[in-house]
Amino acid sequence: MTRVRGKSSNRLYRLDTDQGSFAVKDLNLADRRGAYRPGDVFRFERAAFAAGIPMPEPISADSGVLVHRWVEGDKLPEAPVPAAFALEIGEILARIHALGVQWTHAPAEDPAPRDWPELAEQAAATGQPWADELASRAGTFLAIADFVDTCERPGPVVVTHKDIRPWNLLARDGRPVILDWELSGALELASELGSTALSVAKGPGFDSIEPGVFRSVLNGYVAGGGVLPPPGPSWFVFMIEGWLGFTRWNIVRCLAGVEPPTGPDLAMSHEEVRNGLRGLPDLFGRLPGLEDLLV
Repeated sequence: MTRVRGKSSNRLYRLDTDQGSFAVKDLNLADRRGAYRPGDVFRFERAAFAAGIPMPEPISADSGVLVHRWVEGDKLPEAPVPAAFALEIGEILARIHALGVQWTHAPAEDPAPRDWPELAEQAAATGQPWADELASRAGTFLAIADFVDTCERPGPVVVTHKDIRPWNLLARDGRPVILDWELSGALELASELGSTALSVAKGPGFDSIEPGVFRSVLNGYVAGGGVLPPPGPSWFVFMIEGWLGFTRWNIVRCLAGVEPPTGPDLAMSHEEVRNGLRGLPDLFGRLPGLEDLLV
């Protein structure tokens, strides 16, 4: 097996055999942020693959290792995708939501983390290179936690992928292929649409959002038979909530100061901390403008 670098939560390998090539994902179980349900996810993936959703064929899954057929394709650049590509992503989401797969586990409702001042003190005490940035933004992160905990999420709830972002997509013959389904589960429809549309409509940061690409995802969803939920901040709360937890998770890994045996390398965790400390306050401050994309 050959290690494939660049994944920020688990470790991925390519296995070449006389029966073809496979993607073997070694799940990080040592400090995973949430419960993983391999049986439910595998059943959902098999249903999606059988329905013709463009994705790698799921081969096997257990609590620690996922195996899929290897799919060749082009990685997406860090830039807004073409409008036709975004339209097809919206159509695919509508097809996924129409599968009718039952999910027996309700979404987790743990409160947002509020120990940002304490983490900043630990970062300073251990000489982390981003300690001053964390200290200066601890109050902003507390405000973000308040937003996450108080934002109304009117529903409906759908069983979905939950993480359709450029790094979980390939382009094959100019059309999308959806990777990395292990976070699948139940989620508010607005959150799935908002995080997906925003992720594929922007480049680095949030200064280059293409409203036409954002709307193409929504137009594709409607064209695929989906019904859009009402506008509001709930379209973006899941993206903010996930990034908040992911940033804290990487901070804790960096504070330990030990190269972890599973999950991302320590250097990547430091990079993700910097991305979160700079990008998350920027995203949070742009919420009013982002809601204008829904009108």
